[in-house]
Amino acid sequence: MMTRAESPGYDALFLAFQAALAGRYSIDREIGRGGMGIVYLAREVHLDRPVAIKLLPPARAADASLKERFLREARLAAKLSHPNIIPIHAVEDRDGFVFYVMAFVDGETLAERVRHRGPLSASEGTRMVREVAWALAHAHDEGLVHRDVKPDNILIERATGRVLVADFGIAAAIGEAASDGVTGTPEFMSPEHALGNDVDARSDIYSLGATAYYALSGRLPFEGATPTEVLARHITEPAPPLDSLGVAVPRKVALLVDRCLAKDAAHRPANAAALAEQLGVALEQRKEVPAALRAFVKKKGRFDSSTVLVLPFGTLLAAWGIGTQWGPGPAWTTFVFAMAGIPLTYLVRAARQLARQGFAHLDLAPAFASAVEESREEHALELAKGPSRAERLLGRVAYVFGPPAVGAFLTMIGWAASGVPIGNDAMFWLWTIFSMSGPVFIGSLLLYLGMLQARMDIDTEFWQRVWTGPIGRMAFRLGRKLLGKGAVATAMTHRATELSLGLAAEQLYDALPRETRAGLGDLPPVLRRLQEDARRLRANHDALQEALNDAGDAAASIEYADVRRMRDDLHAKLGDAVGALETIRLNLLRLHAGSGTVEGLTTHVGLAAAVSEEVERLLAAKEEVARVLAFPRETAATPV
Repeated sequence: MMTRAESPGYDALFLAFQAALAGRYSIDREIGRGGMGIVYLAREVHLDRPVAIKLLPPARAADASLKERFLREARLAAKLSHPNIIPIHAVEDRDGFVFYVMAFVDGETLAERVRHRGPLSASEGTRMVREVAWALAHAHDEGLVHRDVKPDNILIERATGRVLVADFGIAAAIGEAASDGVTGTPEFMSPEHALGNDVDARSDIYSLGATAYYALSGRLPFEGATPTEVLARHITEPAPPLDSLGVAVPRKVALLVDRCLAKDAAHRPANAAALAEQLGVALEQRKEVPAALRAFVKKKGRFDSSTVLVLPFGTLLAAWGIGTQWGPGPAWTTFVFAMAGIPLTYLVRAARQLARQGFAHLDLAPAFASAVEESREEHALELAKGPSRAERLLGRVAYVFGPPAVGAFLTMIGWAASGVPIGNDAMFWLWTIFSMSGPVFIGSLLLYLGMLQARMDIDTEFWQRVWTGPIGRMAFRLGRKLLGKGAVATAMTHRATELSLGLAAEQLYDALPRETRAGLGDLPPVLRRLQEDARRLRANHDALQEALNDAGDAAASIEYADVRRMRDDLHAKLGDAVGALETIRLNLLRLHAGSGTVEGLTTHVGLAAAVSEEVERLLAAKEEVARVLAFPRETAATPV
């Protein structure tokens, strides 16, 4: 709209308008035209600055009531002052020309950006939508509803990337018809607006949701052969969930966009400010994981894919070669040591390096969870496409050649290990089967898993299970013993309270004499269970609170009574779980100081175990919460 021109457009209207503005504005050229008006690039003579002038088409200006409404809405919009709203410098009715003058933005519209370069990245799109939400929040606070939020009314400044919103209230003022007397843009119009009902700030939120949908996916939530068909779909059909389109968008952002598109205005985010805040949380979420943990999760804490796949086959081949030379005993020793010792040595070494930087095993679960979510977002598009023909073919080849290759190889290994003589004919056929099927099986399997990895990132979830399970705990325990006193303290800001308390308690427990630890029985499992309980409680509580925030005024209704009750129960039980961890930590401190007893601490461990059992019973009721939150798809409530 207010971008650089493509053609001069020196027509009779241009010449007459310039004559009316002579001495005040020097019009350079026309830069946009539509039913809502004609936009010219000009220079303000006295201030010597570029401006954009929007002229109400003369045919529309001839309607006195329409002209008056246009001037009223433009003057209201001129009162807005916000970094993400294009400022209006003047609103005038001069010599039969009705127009307003605004700042010129050197850039492109959001619609042009998507058309020319495709959908925005998740981070860029989320940032831009948040800036639009800030602009709308300011306008709504001033009592002004935009009524025509769409990509064509959102400008992206070329130099800074800043987003600016234009045309507040002007579309309705001009009366730009979409269909059968309804004014606005059909593809981005809220259901209540399409029905001709009164609109408020929540209508703008719906339009912003449709705009975000388009910006992040390159697709409109609803399309049709005619404006009437599009409007009918806005009124009657739920929009396809954004995450169903296979776009790499964070789940939290996708759900926020879906909520904005709720048919019932009460189920949309409470206001634009709340929407901007939640988008900000989604933007900042990944920054909470320290760089050292991110590096560990993505690279340092795992073998690369080729090593993981080649190790078993290489070990079998080495064991076979040793068995043929020195017998079954050395062969099996080699196999067992290589398959167990080499990976464990690598894991202990990686854990030791991370512990040296001040991190603990407790830090791995949230770091891996963040990485898995990020990986799923990045691979969403490829996953939606499904496996390629080559991938399916390689999978079938590996499936066909795998059994004979593995069977022949294991049979030869088994015979070698048992010491039972094997005939030359049998050996010949086994070796023939293996030599013909083995390379095909291994090669096709490696290529298949490589293609699967490109779509699904199977590595991250595999290593998540390894590191967060018993193997990972053992590796960290051994790594810390090898480290000795060499750990460096690290910032605790990335840890939730329950993780910090649990880590402190575990360190205090490990520092106790062996006989004292033996008297404390099940303390370590109880600590781990409480930490996991508190983490799950916090996640469920936050999800419910978010759903209530999005419900706005409707959150106080009877419909949400069960949600409010469950949220309060989770909050109370979270306090109990964290309190139990705090009590154990304090009693361990007293035990170190000589003012506490093992018996007293054991009593508190029993009470903590009881708290954990209560938490488990409460969390078992999450199906009830899910049922309560399972409104029609239009609410897009966050599942628990």
